[in-house]
Amino acid sequence: MEKNQEERREQEIVYSRSVKAGKRIYYLDVRKARNNDLYLSITESKRRQGEEGEAPSFEKHKVFLYKEDFAHFTEGLQDVINYVQSQLGEIESRSEWVPEAHEEEPVAAPVEEEPKKKGLFGIFK
Repeated sequence: MEKNQEERREQEIVYSRSVKAGKRIYYLDVRKARNNDLYLSITESKRRQGEEGEAPSFEKHKVFLYKEDFAHFTEGLQDVINYVQSQLGEIESRSEWVPEAHEEEPVAAPVEEEPKKKGLFGIFK
């Protein structure tokens, strides 16, 4: 990737957070579109062991979520979480979540400061 393209790509991210979950890392990036609108980019990155003598690689999958879809997305996500919990009972977390221990420094300051909320978009507990 050319240097100018790489710099432009980094400028698009206005806020970023990573969530480590076992062998996976989820990157939650707030990006700025060309029209200055904001959207969410969710990237799942999973480490794949390379063949003997090869360096490990990372398999990545991306989802782009636009602000007009936030409410529908969170409603659907909460619905399927509730279903799984109703089928399996209480789901144990991998480990105690301590944000200070897991958060990376944001790429840039948030566009607008809001009170901290728990969970995705403040809906989940």
